[in-house]
Amino acid sequence: MEDFRKKTADDIEKDVIFSHAIKAGKRIYYMDVRKTRKDEMYLSITESKKIVSGEGDDQQVSFEKHKIFLYREDFSNFIDGLTKTIKFIHEAEKASGTDDGADEPAVEASADNASADGASDFKIEF
Repeated sequence: MEDFRKKTADDIEKDVIFSHAIKAGKRIYYMDVRKTRKDEMYLSITESKKIVSGEGDDQQVSFEKHKIFLYREDFSNFIDGLTKTIKFIHEAEKASGTDDGADEPAVEASADNASADGASDFKIEF
């Protein structure tokens, strides 16, 4: 018979196969590779934002979290959409003169170059 107990924090951490954290100001993005019950890997992206409320001794810190689950069959479309969106932002900023020249990597990906396993070929230029 299957055990239907609630997962503890330790159980959840055991599900993570690979993890990478990206710090960005008050936000941290966690890129976690996990496995489904059928041993299929997927990407879990978590945005954790630090929220400070109150002042002085009454100051309280909390974290607001948002998650996205991305499965293998959606990798190519996600990379393609993200690439198009980032490219649009860069071009719009250049056209409007608001491009601050920050060292943002140029990301190129194409769903047309997807391999048989559903992953896209992509490159990042610095």
